[in-house]
Amino acid sequence: MINVSNGVTEAKGFLASGVKCEIKETGTDFALIYSKEPAVIAGVFTTNVFKAASVKYNKEIINKNETVNAVTINSGNANACTGVQGDIDVLTSCNKTGDILGIDGDKVLMCSTGIIGQFLPMEKILNGIKMSINDLSANGGIAASEAIMTTDTFPKRYSQKININGKEVTIGGMCKGAGMICPNMATTLCFVTTDVKINQSLLQKSLNFGIQTSFNSLTVDGDMSTNDTCLVLANGMSNCDEILEGSKEYEVFEAGLAEVLKELAKQIAKDGEGATKYVEIKTINAKSYIDARNISLTVANSPLVKTAIFGEDPNWGRILCAAGRANAEIDPTKTSLYFGDVKIVENGEPVKISPKDAREPMLKKELTIIIDLGIGDFEATAFTCDFSYEYVKINAEYHT
Repeated sequence: MINVSNGVTEAKGFLASGVKCEIKETGTDFALIYSKEPAVIAGVFTTNVFKAASVKYNKEIINKNETVNAVTINSGNANACTGVQGDIDVLTSCNKTGDILGIDGDKVLMCSTGIIGQFLPMEKILNGIKMSINDLSANGGIAASEAIMTTDTFPKRYSQKININGKEVTIGGMCKGAGMICPNMATTLCFVTTDVKINQSLLQKSLNFGIQTSFNSLTVDGDMSTNDTCLVLANGMSNCDEILEGSKEYEVFEAGLAEVLKELAKQIAKDGEGATKYVEIKTINAKSYIDARNISLTVANSPLVKTAIFGEDPNWGRILCAAGRANAEIDPTKTSLYFGDVKIVENGEPVKISPKDAREPMLKKELTIIIDLGIGDFEATAFTCDFSYEYVKINAEYHT
């Protein structure tokens, strides 16, 4: 599943590259995103206490600057739990990137992903910076999306066009991730670029909105990373009128950004480590959105549910059991459950159905489980995958 989009270079004025600087044993491992004009920046980050050095640095820069020009990304090394040296290495990398590009170092952000607790191999990083700048291209979004992968099996990109005041503008992005995914504010690494003109506070507001129904509704294994970051850059090079708060154009942009984020999040769920099935857990007719979201994510994070899905076992009791501990308002006598279009439970009681018919939806590569609470008007969907033998193997051998 490789999106034909160039991802972060679909929008006007953005260049990117992906090169091999040998942080990893195989594959490319260093990427660069560059905007020809200063780009308004917004970001969301992990709430894990053990934040990577790059996360701390990026938060500080975004709080200080409204715009940046570049983001470097390395894979194979998280630069997390590396103390003062980790902070120094990020600053050195950003300053070096700025020097070569001819911009201030604080106009450069840095992201890292990979093994926790190891120092960055700075000679390789600095070499990667030079190579990536030399390789910058308007088609470089493809190479960049490949360079940020770790245990991913395919690169993840998506883009779409929207209309702002009669002008076509673009929102394009890339992300990485297959394991250690259970977000809080963001997940994995995600980068979105757009050529709309918008101020920082509105861009941040749009990102905060879109993240809730995308990356914050995604889980693979219930583990939140030290490096989780989602950045959006807007350089205004479409020459559209500035988007204003409360306008119809703002609503169009907010919806477009949310859609790009959701499609990228779905690609991560489909590429979950060792996954054999993509699963959507949809809770409907809840008393509140928070209740619906809590139930969907609790079910999606349940190892018993995920292993049953892998085994194609319609063990629906595990789903209701998980929903019942989700700290949400539920009336068991009004709760119904569906596997795809097949009703399994109605008003808290099992439906008379053959085991074969109950199992039929679980044989497909993609499965939607619907939990109908029957007590309200709100809904939420979580994106996830099953747990297979391969997941255990991948993570048992990740460090070695």
